[in-house]
Amino acid sequence: MITNEHELGKLIQRGESLLLEFKSDLKCLPDRELVAAVVSLVNTDGGELLLGVEDDGTVTGLHANHLNVSGIPSLIANKTNPAISVRAERCELQGKSFARISVPKSRQLVSTSDGLLVRRRLKLDGTPEAVPFYPHEFIQRQSSMGLVDPSAMVLEEVDASQLDPLQRLRIRNAIKKYGGEQPLLALSDEELDGALGLTKSISGKQHPTVAGLLLLGTEDLLRTHLPAYEVAFQVLSGTDVKVNEFYRKPLIETFEEVELQFKPWVVEDELEVGLFRVPIPNYDRRAFREGFVNALVHRDFSRLGAVHVKIDNSGLNISSPGGFVEGVSLSNLLVAAPHSRNPLLADIIKRIGLAERTGRGIDRIYEGMLRYGRPEPDYALSSPYLVNLFMTNVAADREFLRMVVEQHDKLGEPLVEPLIVLMRLRDERRLTTIDIAPSLQKSELQARFLLENLLETGLIEAHGTGRGRSYTLSASVYRRSGQKSAYVRQVGFDGIQQEQMVLKFIQAHGQIKRADVMDLCRLTKDQAAKLLTRLANENKIFKHGERRGAHYDFNP
Repeated sequence: MITNEHELGKLIQRGESLLLEFKSDLKCLPDRELVAAVVSLVNTDGGELLLGVEDDGTVTGLHANHLNVSGIPSLIANKTNPAISVRAERCELQGKSFARISVPKSRQLVSTSDGLLVRRRLKLDGTPEAVPFYPHEFIQRQSSMGLVDPSAMVLEEVDASQLDPLQRLRIRNAIKKYGGEQPLLALSDEELDGALGLTKSISGKQHPTVAGLLLLGTEDLLRTHLPAYEVAFQVLSGTDVKVNEFYRKPLIETFEEVELQFKPWVVEDELEVGLFRVPIPNYDRRAFREGFVNALVHRDFSRLGAVHVKIDNSGLNISSPGGFVEGVSLSNLLVAAPHSRNPLLADIIKRIGLAERTGRGIDRIYEGMLRYGRPEPDYALSSPYLVNLFMTNVAADREFLRMVVEQHDKLGEPLVEPLIVLMRLRDERRLTTIDIAPSLQKSELQARFLLENLLETGLIEAHGTGRGRSYTLSASVYRRSGQKSAYVRQVGFDGIQQEQMVLKFIQAHGQIKRADVMDLCRLTKDQAAKLLTRLANENKIFKHGERRGAHYDFNP
């Protein structure tokens, strides 16, 4: 954990966050405050506590009582329940000593030995604060970490006889309509409830689970026992409100009514591809369904707030209360293992057929945008308290769609990854494996494997070898889209472009080294050396020094 002064300075410059806390020790920070600060970190996402640093990042040093930091881990372990293990080291910066305490994230709630239970959150100004951890928030944390299933909790105060029998008919109709598990249709109502986990027997009486109430409850029951459950559908045109409906009906009925509300706002064009007419909707229905179902099923039912579906001039927004579940983030949406905050409810919806059975509905959402040449779905406005999906309604790229339809068999399944590569190459013309890997949320090795497979389809072309190997759309793709000259610009002028880039670099900086050329032109070591040698042989540049000390300039 030892870090040099430069890295420590950069760490402090970032300022306080959910993962980083500063504590002054000028007046000897009391043990109870130190322990409380550690507990707030451990109950959130873990992180680091810097003791001897002011809120503004000024290092003011440790009090004499804390100069021996080796005693801090024992203090923390003795004054937390359950005991937690931290690491502490003494660091020096600007001639001052401070303690760097690394705090792990706990999979269970931790309090001080005095019973204080706190967590960290961000204030409106973006700075962190420690706040009490209230009982109703326990279930939120445990469900997000996959430790409990809120949707499987039994509501003993509700009798199964109070449920709406018509909603079972909706379930059966949904199984037929969406291709759910057909054997479920042969079951009696009581057997169906048991098979799906809608009700459970306690002391000889049947009571609904939370999932059962969501699917079979009446509006009054839902309002009384699940007050957080609500769905809003809004259509805005500028500042004018066209539609503003709120629902507290059972889940499948709500889904069907919102889908009916959504349908009139889907406008379709057509594209002829051979003998077929391919529809081009402004919003892909399957992508909408997956996004909406995800919002209904994976929301945090202990947090007040409606699932919102909003259509405006810019596109479609679907938001639901509760952030991403443990292990899922913006950086791994495409590759994270399927994981629900409400496993029983998610399983029921899959078995009925409303959601993707593989748990990869996110792929369907991405495909619903990318196959039409539109930007990928945007989750950037999500937060620890909200998941927000935005799908823009910009015009489709008809030629890109034509290529996807014609080359579907070559692209294979899943379609999302090839589409991401083709879209980026369409927009940015030329990319390396290093460029593309983050978009795929995969390693460079995995990205290279996909690119080489696409190379075999003839849809992309490779240029160069090794780490400098780059990729462009193929000549046939440019030709099909009527952009023959664009292909020549990308491929035919490489040598000239690289030469001009080297000469301009020398003009700006006085000299250039082989490493500079590799970075500038995205070339391998050998390719950069050959380019410099050619320019030197043509007396356009001149070499000075040998091996690692070699550089080139305009002076003979």
